[in-house]
Amino acid sequence: MEIVAFGVQADERPLLERAFNGPHQIRTLQVFLNHDTAPIAHGYEIVSSSVNAELGADVLQVLAAGGTKMIAQRSTGFNNIDLEAAADLGMSVGRVSSYSPHAVAEFAWALALALNRNLARAVSRTRNFDFRLDGLMGRDLCGRTAGVLGTGKIGEAFTRIAHGFGMNLLGWDLVENPRCVDLGMTYVPRERLFAEADLITLHVPLVADTWHLVDAAALTAMKDDAILINSSRGGLVDTRALVKTLKAGRLTGVGLDVYEEEAGFFYRDKSLDVIDDDTLARLMTFANVLVTSHQAYFTEEAVGQIVAATVANVEDYLAHRTNENMLVTRGQLPAAAR
Repeated sequence: MEIVAFGVQADERPLLERAFNGPHQIRTLQVFLNHDTAPIAHGYEIVSSSVNAELGADVLQVLAAGGTKMIAQRSTGFNNIDLEAAADLGMSVGRVSSYSPHAVAEFAWALALALNRNLARAVSRTRNFDFRLDGLMGRDLCGRTAGVLGTGKIGEAFTRIAHGFGMNLLGWDLVENPRCVDLGMTYVPRERLFAEADLITLHVPLVADTWHLVDAAALTAMKDDAILINSSRGGLVDTRALVKTLKAGRLTGVGLDVYEEEAGFFYRDKSLDVIDDDTLARLMTFANVLVTSHQAYFTEEAVGQIVAATVANVEDYLAHRTNENMLVTRGQLPAAAR
């Protein structure tokens, strides 16, 4: 079986090739899967996509017309895929339901620590041999309050690190995680979490109920010196409202590894282009904002697990089996997803 994989990063390519080349052959492409690139997949029964692929009904129809019967997405999120359209076309769709939670949690902490201690500004200065400390004062995190929205595997990993720093712990989720409770976490309404937390981090999936979870009202409720971290999905934050908050001089720092309109920018070199996204361009002007390119998951361990799960999804599809990663199985969409 020959497979084509879109949106493959340079560091990811050898892992994919080692995993697939043997019983199968894989063609890896840097280009992202969208309406313009979908014809490349003509003749491939199995297509592997990345998190920023555009898999709406129109793209799926092009793929199906070219003979594609399975989408193997190399990510946990799948809000970019029209599952009902895939089911109507008789396709199978798989994803990676989990991988190293430490990768994302540790990266979220890297952003938080860099913002709290003004590391980006400090490094920029010292590269120019400016060794002043003016404007670089941070705060002890010990004794302050961490607010964790979403306490699944990643949120729990973040909480364990916060506990190690000696922070007070507030959580918000539909279901309490007893391991977080054992660490001293108190579950509270999200309004209270926004109002009391010094450090707020997002680890919930992007679904209808969490779209713009951090909206203008939530931002208004936050402390003026709070730090906000989003390493989950861009759509969780109303970015325009965030820009207004930052323009008002509020929030000590914001760390964004994701952005709600990232599909046209992240994983691409746009350094020579005119940036027509005014919101993203404005974000980049704030000294207390760090934007990274959806890289929180990007460790050897996590990517290795993603590749292994993708291989398993393909093998199960070929063997007419299903597993927990399959969102659509040969045109059958779980009733709960409709």
